[in-house]
Amino acid sequence: MTLTFDAHPRSSLIVALDFDSLSSAVKFAQQVSDLVGMFKIGNQLFTAAGPAAVKEVAALGAGVFLDLKFHDIPNTVAGAVLSAAAMSGVQLVNVHALGGKAMLEAAAQAISAGVPMGADRPRLLAVTILTSMDHKTMKEVGIGGAPKLRVVKLAQLAKSAGVDGVLASVQEARAIRKACGRDFLIVTPGVRPKENFGASDQDDQSRKATPAEAIRAGADFLVVGRPILAASDPRAAAQAIVDEIAAAE
Repeated sequence: MTLTFDAHPRSSLIVALDFDSLSSAVKFAQQVSDLVGMFKIGNQLFTAAGPAAVKEVAALGAGVFLDLKFHDIPNTVAGAVLSAAAMSGVQLVNVHALGGKAMLEAAAQAISAGVPMGADRPRLLAVTILTSMDHKTMKEVGIGGAPKLRVVKLAQLAKSAGVDGVLASVQEARAIRKACGRDFLIVTPGVRPKENFGASDQDDQSRKATPAEAIRAGADFLVVGRPILAASDPRAAAQAIVDEIAAAE
């Protein structure tokens, strides 16, 4: 199962709109909308602007990854996913794999419930282990074992529940691809261009990679935020990442 997108390498690039106001987000998105496949709307922007953020960003022509990471009892998550999937322009929606199989199954059923028979629908992703977490932070919250082992197990759980793919770091991408197959979507956050890799003291991503590394490891989509948002020339930064994706494919 794959999304409907063109073959251009820009289709793999998702730019995170990490803004606290809709006007700022739209102003920025307008600069690069022709260079990206999707924009990610997360908790910060959605809390500030709600569904209007999805409507205005989708109107720019790129798809929307609604990154709200639902994690609650199955019925509540099913309702949230149903509402998210009904928003025009939304192509990806996500939940937390740690919510368990019943919650994942409820979300998988809901993602199709509001879509007419035969129509394309958003794809459902499961968050495995946040890329800000390493072995130490996992242990602090009672999750044992190496990150890669836990991530692969959660990916297999998500697939068995009918979920379309996962968010996972590049360090786990190859193992997920081997365990879950070619049609299982892998979205990789924590992507940093080679020239910016490890450059920021405020970078909270523990498990990160360059665009080329992510593509070669099997990622379908790359989520990039600060390297484009904070660039002096966002268009040039976005284009450089698309070029790196193209060279790696």
